[in-house]
Parts: sequence; C-alpha cells; structure tokens
Amino acid sequence: MTGFSFRIDAREGNARTGVIQTRRGPIRTPAFMPVGTAGTVKAMFPETVAETGADIVLGNTYHLMLRPGAERVARLGGLHKMMRWDKPILTDSGGFQVMSLAGLRKLDENGVTFQSHIDGSKHALSPERSIEIQALLGADIQMQLDECVALPCEHAEAERAMELSLRWAERSKRAFDEPSGAALFGIVQGGTEPDLRARSVKGLADIGFHGYAVGGLAVGEPQDVMFSVLNDTVPQLPDAHPHYLMGVGTPDDILGSVERGIDMFDCVMPTRAGRHGQAYTRFGRINLRNARHAEDPGPLDEDSPCPAARDYSRAYLHHLVRCGESLGGMLLTWVNVAYYQELMSGIRAAIAAGRFADFAAETRAAWARGDIEKLD
Repeated sequence: MTGFSFRIDAREGNARTGVIQTRRGPIRTPAFMPVGTAGTVKAMFPETVAETGADIVLGNTYHLMLRPGAERVARLGGLHKMMRWDKPILTDSGGFQVMSLAGLRKLDENGVTFQSHIDGSKHALSPERSIEIQALLGADIQMQLDECVALPCEHAEAERAMELSLRWAERSKRAFDEPSGAALFGIVQGGTEPDLRARSVKGLADIGFHGYAVGGLAVGEPQDVMFSVLNDTVPQLPDAHPHYLMGVGTPDDILGSVERGIDMFDCVMPTRAGRHGQAYTRFGRINLRNARHAEDPGPLDEDSPCPAARDYSRAYLHHLVRCGESLGGMLLTWVNVAYYQELMSGIRAAIAAGRFADFAAETRAAWARGDIEKLD
C-alpha cells in the first residue's frame, strides 16, 4: 500500500473526518470530487477547480478510452500532465457508462463488448483491461469493474450482478499493480437487498482493497431508499478504510450520507446544473432563469468567498442564461463547485469541533428559508 493511507481524525456519531494520503497529495475527508469525465471539469479551468478547495477530481475510463484513447494519454505523459492537474485523480471503471450509454452491448463472464455511443466502433472492456486503462491514464485511485443494475430490480437479478461483480473484483485485484503507489477500491453491489449488500461487503473485504465504494445507488431511487441501503451497508464496511458513495448527489444527499459514515462523493450535478442556469448556494438552489432576477442588482451571495457568486449581479447572470451565453454556464458552474467545496469544508470543521449535528440542522434550515428575503 505504498503511497496510500487513511487516517480518521475525529468522529461524531457515524460521521468521520480525516485525511486520505495519496502519491500525489492529501485528500481531506469528507471530500467531494468534481467530475472531469473526459479530462475536464466542464466549463472550468483546472486552476479554478483547485482554488475552490477541491483536493481530487474524477475521470472516466469509458469516455477516455474512446477519446483520445488511454494509450495516447500515456504517450502524452498521463492525464495529470495533459489536463494540467497535479493533485489526485480517481477514475471510475467505465462499467456504469457501458451499461447506460453504449449501444448493442453484450455482457458475459469475461467482461462487456459494446459499440461506442460516439461512432459505433466496437470495443471490449474486461476487469483487466479496465485496470490497464486506468493505469495508463495515471489514476491515483482506481476502481474495479462492476455491473450496476437499474433500480428497482428483482432479487435474483441483483444477486446475479453482485456475484459477477465480486468475481470481477478478484480479477481487478490480480491485475492491479500494487507497487505503483496507486490505490484500488472495491464496489459494493446488491441493489436494495440487505442480504446481498452484506454478502458483497464480506466478499470484497476478504479480497482486500484500499477503500470501499457503495455503488448502484443514485440511479433514480428515492432518497429514503438510498439512506436505507446506507443504514444497512455502511456499518459493515471495514472501518479503517475510506467509504465512497458513487454518483451522489445533492447537498442534502451529502449531508445525510456523511451522517451515515460516507467519506467520499462525486456527482455531475453541480456542473450540469450550472450549465442549465441553476445555482447551489447556502440559500438552497436558485433558478437564474426565473424572471424575478431580471432587475436584481445584488449578487447570489455577497458573503461568498467565490467571486462568481459574490461579484456578479443576479440580473447579469439571468441575462447570460436567458441569452444562452457560455459565460453564464461558466460562472454558475464555478458558483456550484465552490459551494460544494464550501459545504465539505464546513462539514469537516463541524465534525472536528463535535458540532456536526448542529451544523447539519443549521444548513438545512438555511436552505429551507431560501433567498426570497433578498428582494424585500
């Protein structure tokens, strides 16, 4: 496990704060990873992403293997050099995107064969090839290949996919280059079935990974269902390792998941929402398309440390969004990524101070009050 370690500095209930140490630097937990699917956090400069407080970003095996190709990225010096990001990168295995995006896919014991959603070209992704691609990209944290089923799902189908994912986890572990200093995470599957999740956790723990992810959630199920799965699953995860909830989520999802012992998150929500005129702030989510902003000279949040939230008027942001100007999406993406990092910083400080429960209640109350009073 050279180059990777995890320590827990403080706890409050199931919530924990600490530091993941990687070969490219520390990750303060709980951590939110902005999604840089194709080697870029959409509509943001890498240095601006770093300035928001992000310690790590996520890249995607499926997209990068198709364009520009993992071997090409390696020839160009790796993903870090290519995208000018010198902090850690986590790459997901590509399995979810194969299931959700690719055409004419065929899944068997060996892996998945599929047609690219870009040009229809044929490709194969096995556990070994996924690990090889992630190594070529230079990922600091790599993920096993797994099969993510849609919810709701019959018990038998969830069991089949979970068992296959466990066998792929073993193959991913064998293919992983331990001396590289990178880390490998296993992924818990099992749908919403507590018995399957428990079997998945035990199987992964027996194999042994640097960290453990809860997969197969944030696929359209209600929040209470997701929290129920976390209530059953997270207490069974190896305590001394990072716990990663894949693809989550809204700020409220994050608060609730931290309460249940999750240390790492990723989601396209802040960047996608920004490109569609939505801002996440300490007042909750604000729709800049709304006509009430058209003549508002005030900023989104005059006390925000983010210049995009503090220095531009709501009227201007509304104008940019309504006109479809690229700058509107850029500024609101900046607002959102910065707010997510501000939320994570507040969570970490609150856990360290033993007041996370109060922080969560105060944060939710502020979202509920909203920002309407700014127009009074």
